[in-house]
Amino acid sequence: MVLIQTIDADTLVTLSRDRQPRISSTQSSHKIKAYGDRYNTDPIPKYTLSEQGVSSDAAYNLIKDELNLDGSTILNLASFVNTWIPPQADELVQQNANKNLIDTDEYPSTHILHSRCVSIIASMWNSPSAKNTIGTATTGSSEAIQLGGLAMKRVWQAKRKAAGKSIHEPGPNIVMGANAQVALEKFARYFEVECRLVPVDESTCYRMDAARAMEYVDENTIGIYVILGSTYSGHYEPVDELAKLLDEYEAKTGISVPIHVDAASGGFLAPFLQPELVWDFRIPRVVSINTSGHKFGLSYVGVGWVVWRDKSYLPKDLIFELHYLGSVQYTFSLNFSRPAAPIIVQYFNFLHLGREGYRVVALQDQQNARLLSRALENTGYFMVVSDIHRRRGVHSGHGIDSPDIKDYEPGLPVVAFRFTDEFKKAHPDIQQSWIQTLLRAKGWIVPNYQLPPNMDNVEILRVVVRINFTENMVEMLLGDIVSVVQKLLSSETPLHALATLGNVHTNQRPEFKFTAFDQAEVTTGGVTYARPC
Repeated sequence: MVLIQTIDADTLVTLSRDRQPRISSTQSSHKIKAYGDRYNTDPIPKYTLSEQGVSSDAAYNLIKDELNLDGSTILNLASFVNTWIPPQADELVQQNANKNLIDTDEYPSTHILHSRCVSIIASMWNSPSAKNTIGTATTGSSEAIQLGGLAMKRVWQAKRKAAGKSIHEPGPNIVMGANAQVALEKFARYFEVECRLVPVDESTCYRMDAARAMEYVDENTIGIYVILGSTYSGHYEPVDELAKLLDEYEAKTGISVPIHVDAASGGFLAPFLQPELVWDFRIPRVVSINTSGHKFGLSYVGVGWVVWRDKSYLPKDLIFELHYLGSVQYTFSLNFSRPAAPIIVQYFNFLHLGREGYRVVALQDQQNARLLSRALENTGYFMVVSDIHRRRGVHSGHGIDSPDIKDYEPGLPVVAFRFTDEFKKAHPDIQQSWIQTLLRAKGWIVPNYQLPPNMDNVEILRVVVRINFTENMVEMLLGDIVSVVQKLLSSETPLHALATLGNVHTNQRPEFKFTAFDQAEVTTGGVTYARPC
């Protein structure tokens, strides 16, 4: 007979307690001083951890004050990243900020929302079987691009091995336009794939030309990255045209080259603005697509998506089986842990907006981008490089005014512009990059970029129109741009003196500044000139 003995937890804890002196409450707390505690008059620790901390209120005040020196997110017209969500979505973020998406056993409902998002996005891109499509959330579209490229590399390696051919000599290559965002080039460098950049220029509307791309394709090409929305000018690249050329190439050579569509921005625009545009899984050669939920998907920063046509294009050696708490989980992303909150916001948007809501937001973005484009051209100071305000198929001259979105050239709500040739000839002392600097003094962040290497003598200013860039803000921005230019032109203003002082011109790329650690390892020959998204 077994006697049940009552175990007293309080007694057990008393017997098990450390015998060394315990930290008293007076030792562990801090005397509260005004505002920033002792850091009111002492320097805050910047590079080493202090022996003692300060109250949570003081830490909050000190950090909040430093962050006040950041620019305003609404005035950051350089970034594609969404900076506003409805207050209800913000509340969901706060309620779920501590959830890790990978912990499916602990957060099964969150995992279900993730799976629904993958299916909805696959359906949006005309997947043959959206419900069974394989895909995942990623930490932004950059990770998604790496996964898409890595899957194509593995498929290529398997085919080479099956044919008894080497996977090392001469090795794999991937083709993309020279207008590619740096994340695409990172894939090639990080995963040891030769990067073949197709030159872009004015004749190709600063995007990859399909016929030119074919000149870089051979039996070692693992795939082609096609960009649905260039970060330079917002142009879509012709996926359908390239697919036809690749079909002809395969018929002649027997070599099949797949397409991965980088729809980081266009993936949440084209389905609602130009549903008739064929660029997605309706094209059999498109094996995978990535997008960014935190751009025109209208989530907060931190979420991207990648979807494959079917499981055959995601090799099994990229899928990890995890046994955890008696269940089996599968993961095929590069990052293990990631916040669940942005995925929850993504599903909130799907419920809240639906197709019609996304279309309304996209149409408003396009309308404001066209307004700014026409207004800039009407100043006489600028020519607009982007084409979304022009008639479809027309890439020069002034824009049109049509009530039908189908009449306009497809593209992102991006306004890329530069000084007219006439302006530059009449005012050679005025550098276009000063516009960026002088607008920054007014709070606006409008970047002045150099185009890809073979076009690096051309600079463009660029504005990304997002959901909270209203017509009123278009008017304010335009007023500040015109004011800056007129002050540079007027001989009675100090800015005119700036324009004439020194008369320094340069079309060289800026010199990169490295840390002492980097200087020992990095040479200028290895620098990739990042094209921020």
